[in-house]
Amino acid sequence: MATFIEDGEREAIEAIRRTVRPGGDARSMRDDAAVLEGGLVISTDCVTFQRHMSEGMGWERFGWTAAAVNISDIASMGARPIGFLAAMALPEDMDSDDIAQIASGMDQCAEFAGTHVVGGDTKPGPGVIAGTALGDMEGRRPMTRDGMRPGDLIAVTGTLGGPAAGMLALENDIEAEGCVLALWVPIPRVEEGIALSSTGKVTSCIDLSDGLSTCLNTLCSESSCGVVVEWDLLPIADGVREVCDSVGHDLKAAVMDWGGEYELLFSFAKADIEALRATGIDFSVIGVAVEDGGVLLRRDEKYQEVGYGSY
Repeated sequence: MATFIEDGEREAIEAIRRTVRPGGDARSMRDDAAVLEGGLVISTDCVTFQRHMSEGMGWERFGWTAAAVNISDIASMGARPIGFLAAMALPEDMDSDDIAQIASGMDQCAEFAGTHVVGGDTKPGPGVIAGTALGDMEGRRPMTRDGMRPGDLIAVTGTLGGPAAGMLALENDIEAEGCVLALWVPIPRVEEGIALSSTGKVTSCIDLSDGLSTCLNTLCSESSCGVVVEWDLLPIADGVREVCDSVGHDLKAAVMDWGGEYELLFSFAKADIEALRATGIDFSVIGVAVEDGGVLLRRDEKYQEVGYGSY
């Protein structure tokens, strides 16, 4: 029998979907968050000291990240955050002041998102924070992963590659403050998600926590179509090229395969681009949806198949 590490997260999720009874909303386990009756949106995600605590990050920023990864999933549905809870399994010898710093970071992120930390739990454990974010659709239609259609334009908010370059900078003692902050303080795109969903024009949406390559493939799988992405249109963050050049790291891998971005990846009909621009949201069109499944990257007038990222 295969183990979790051998099968990978995607196969584990599919096995869970096949095992549990479907809820009232059959889509609940196929999107970034579940949408329940009345427009209540719920998401849960966890961070661990081992995987998510990078050198120099500090406990306050770790707490921010614990909240941000959950609130980002609420944002990708187009919901307004209305509460955050955290169940923390913490080492028995952890300093109480450090625990307070984690709580402060979670509270700061919740404040940024316009909400509060409303509860949680603490237990002795290995260093895991399992967060739960609550949101309200406020009458808007949730943005899901399955509505992209051939001919739709594909777009992303913000810039790409910052977290990857931030980690590379830390590992190689390179000065790259903006990239390191992108790694340490991920910004959930709450107002952007609300604005996009308010238009009613977005056909699919996902946050980029798992990286651009993986999220493009996920939208293709859920929507039963393909995409062609233009390398020259990708909004690469300042400093990413320089960091990659300095350490000999593949720029494409940093921009497309690394997780932890937390920007929004979304699609919409070409005819609706002015309605999306009218929101004032900063986004870049990076490609187009096509009939055939899978992801193709067009770079230097050549096409390359893009699989799921390794994050």
